[in-house]
Amino acid sequence: MPGWRHSRKLLCSLAVAGLLTGCGEVRSGGGAPVPSPAAPAAAPAGLVPVTVTVPAGLDQRPFDTARQALVPPGWTMSVWARVPKARLAAWAPDGRLLVSLPSTGQIVTVAGGAGTPLLEGLTQPHGLAFTGSTLLVAESNQVTAYDYRDGAATNPRPVATGLPDARSPDLRGAYSHALKSVTVGPDGAVYFSIGSTGNISAHDRTASPPRATIMRVPPSGGPATVYATGVRNGTGLATAPDGSIWTAVNNRDNIADPATGQVDAEYVAENPPEAIARLTPGRELGWPYCHPVGGPADAPFVRDVQTNADGGALDCAALPPVEQTIGAHAAPLGMSFTDGALPAPYTTGALLGVHGSWNRRPPRAPEVAFLPWRSGTLGTAQTLVGGFQSADGTRWGRPVSAVVGPDGAVYVTDDYADAVYRLAPPGR
Repeated sequence: MPGWRHSRKLLCSLAVAGLLTGCGEVRSGGGAPVPSPAAPAAAPAGLVPVTVTVPAGLDQRPFDTARQALVPPGWTMSVWARVPKARLAAWAPDGRLLVSLPSTGQIVTVAGGAGTPLLEGLTQPHGLAFTGSTLLVAESNQVTAYDYRDGAATNPRPVATGLPDARSPDLRGAYSHALKSVTVGPDGAVYFSIGSTGNISAHDRTASPPRATIMRVPPSGGPATVYATGVRNGTGLATAPDGSIWTAVNNRDNIADPATGQVDAEYVAENPPEAIARLTPGRELGWPYCHPVGGPADAPFVRDVQTNADGGALDCAALPPVEQTIGAHAAPLGMSFTDGALPAPYTTGALLGVHGSWNRRPPRAPEVAFLPWRSGTLGTAQTLVGGFQSADGTRWGRPVSAVVGPDGAVYVTDDYADAVYRLAPPGR
């Protein structure tokens, strides 16, 4: 029987504790004069431009020229560290920031402007979560728990093994969404994502273990079971203040207009929106047979005319609407909750690293989004920090994740600019 069904028992270290929570720009070289950056895009309502502060020694490109970000009035933004290909982040109980580097198989501790290896030789490590003094790391092929103390991670033990990645024999190296994310529920259960192998690979739903899912390992350990299905790529995965589990999904590309059955560029540019959903046991998010439309809140599902024209594969009208959405192809990645840590109006809600589109025209801009937590659910997304994309579509940065630090500032990872930013509210 596959290893994902035979996880070892989770030790008491996974007991419930606080969770600290997936045309290029012009650059100079060879001593050539630095060209003027492209004109900035218009600022979202309520944000103001600030020059990103860059400490001495951290001014390698793209910070070899002045960069402006768009932030709330009175906030500041600085380059806190240079970390190549920085992905997801989590704060350790001792106040150290950990960042995953799937490209090099490392988890690093970030301090002094750079990253120092904490764990090496891993297989595409991505998602990070803490429960008490236990660190959970989601690699592409497994989820592992470590004892964490005094800046060291020891005693690795498997939580879930045998997970599909590009090395799986049946996939033959073809896996578009191998990176996995992880979070811990209030009861100590572990939740992790398994992305789809491709854009509309319906066979993922019947694989073993099924792909395009969110999986759950009970607090006492044991087999991982399917918690939610039809989740094309649930890279955003986090636990809300009320203990509910939420995912932010990268939905499909090149979808046909249901009115014509044709793949039309204008329709594709706006559809389908990216889903941000509360997960419950057995939640179905439709992929690849159904997709949300409209929004941003309570977006209903409609049939995908390319995979479910007659509705026989899945009854889309019977699916509960998606709680929130953001723009099509925005690519939401890391997700975390602030839970009272930031000043109003950002006191409690979700932070979302939005990577920006990869093939949309015009490009969907990267940003850090904030979704307020109201009456037990998430409100409409708003930009917390933007300015990474110029009016002509060129970019100097692409946020991946954002987490609140012990000092009350927001720390943002960027795998395009190879940076970690410190986004500080007034007085912090």
